Amino acid sequence: MKVKAKEKLQKIGKYAGTYRYVMMPEIYSLLTQDKVIREAALRSGVSQGVMQACWDAAGEVIKAWATEGHSVALPGLGTMRFGLRAYSVADVNDVKSSLIKTRRIIFTPDTDLKSELSSATIQITCYDRNGEEVKRVTSTDPGTVEDTEELTPDQEPTPDPSLEGGESGDTGNGGGGTTPSGGDDDPEN
Repeated sequence: MKVKAKEKLQKIGKYAGTYRYVMMPEIYSLLTQDKVIREAALRSGVSQGVMQACWDAAGEVIKAWATEGHSVALPGLGTMRFGLRAYSVADVNDVKSSLIKTRRIIFTPDTDLKSELSSATIQITCYDRNGEEVKRVTSTDPGTVEDTEELTPDQEPTPDPSLEGGESGDTGNGGGGTTPSGGDDDPEN
């Protein structure tokens, strides 16, 4: 897999005003739905028409169940569920729907998919602020796969401007923030 690290001016957070290398995966190309259906039909031995009907039906079922609040299994991939980001408040009387900042779909990868990802070689190409290639690196790390919701305090992901301002994290149950004990009210996070 290929990753690019580009030197960018940080505009927020503790590194504001400095240039830092920010990594992001390089997307090879967009695989169209038609190409995916053709390949799946070929691998499964069913016609493209049957595969298209199954694909459409599965998509509708997944969409319906996920938007009803279910955690939906995606075979060989993982599960997806509803989540949100919301501002937290100290007083229960201040809880209202306007505290919800964003509604999201959260994907939790299957353990086999995580294992495959952890063994994949990562090639990083570094570009300076002028777009010039300055370095190439090939991964030698143990291939740890982490969910962004589970970062430890010593890790520093690229700052997300939408998280500034006292917001609580994702909750998969449609709730907001943390319980009075300070714990996450979603056992899956």
